[in-house]
Amino acid sequence: MNISSPERRPEGRYPAMRRVTVVGALTNLGLAGMQLAGGVVSQSQALIADGLHTLSDLVSDAVVLLAARESNRPADSAHPYGHGRIETLASVIVGLLLAGVAFTLALYAARRLLDPSALVAPEPLALLFAAVAVLTKEALFRYTRRMARTLRSTLLVANAWHHRSDVASSLVVLVGVIGALAGFPWLDSAAALLVAAMIAFIAGRLVYRGLAELIDRGLDPERLARIDAAIRAVDGVQDLHLLRTRRMGGNSLVDVHVRLAARISVSEAHHISECVRARLLEADDDVADVTVHVDPEIDESRERLSLTLPTRAQLLGELATYWQGLDSATRIHRVDLHYLDGRIHVELFLAPVADSTAGRASWQAARLMAATRRHPRVGDVQVWFAPGDAGGGRRSGPDDPVT
Repeated sequence: MNISSPERRPEGRYPAMRRVTVVGALTNLGLAGMQLAGGVVSQSQALIADGLHTLSDLVSDAVVLLAARESNRPADSAHPYGHGRIETLASVIVGLLLAGVAFTLALYAARRLLDPSALVAPEPLALLFAAVAVLTKEALFRYTRRMARTLRSTLLVANAWHHRSDVASSLVVLVGVIGALAGFPWLDSAAALLVAAMIAFIAGRLVYRGLAELIDRGLDPERLARIDAAIRAVDGVQDLHLLRTRRMGGNSLVDVHVRLAARISVSEAHHISECVRARLLEADDDVADVTVHVDPEIDESRERLSLTLPTRAQLLGELATYWQGLDSATRIHRVDLHYLDGRIHVELFLAPVADSTAGRASWQAARLMAATRRHPRVGDVQVWFAPGDAGGGRRSGPDDPVT
């Protein structure tokens, strides 16, 4: 995989994630203190609610720091695919923390709305604090999102949207304070209630996305189409099926079955499968691992039927009984087997005989093919002579008469 930025390499990913999170935590700490103090001084319930929301971000920052350290640990024998799912789990935890904050804020704001005597119009100073909060949180959101894309971290994406929810809530607070100053004191509490609803929405989205990844939801159709096209573009791939994908942290994993020419060598099939793997790793930086299964045919029912066919050792042991008494059987030095269409197609390679005539070689090949074809699981049979031997090659099909 081509990774141009040092921060995206495993050894540099955790320090970068830690730096982003620490910057966010320090910013949130200072901003929360300003909002809470400003809310008390200016008597703005919405500003205090927003400050509590910002303060809760410190908890999620702590979760992010811990998860970033653990998720970037190298793979081991117990976790051969690495620890990327810790990021996903942590993003769900962040979402649940947000949901708890939303519920608390909504409950407090609703009580204030139901008790008109508790409604107090904020001071104009609340506008300044709300405006500073909007600008600070938007800058923090953009910084975190940019680093999340660079590092391909679902956890930082979750934290970035946590910051964006702060921006939205601060904007609502700003509008609510303006409305309260204009003579509608209930707007301040209403703004706090709307902030809670927005936070709940963001929390639900984070939890949904995290759970979808934890249960191995596949990639979106557009990315699947690009992966499909990249595989089909590899020379030697005739078709593909069972294309499966899943996400793990910031990475995508791909499994695919590709159909190749039925009678190519094992080494060529391996080479084509490695080309498929390399093509996907180069075409999509998110793809971290590719498993390629080679098929000689697509029909899955035939693949299941092939599992009932005898192995090489079993087949050759059974064919030996059919070949008894045939001189040509002693000249067999190589046997190639092809498991296709629910049958075993056999190629027999014979060592040369110095005094063999074309007629005798042809007669021996015909007898050898006939004997081999008597096996009920054998399909086509081909007999090949060594270079220089008389007779050339002979072949029988599944419908050829056996005498």
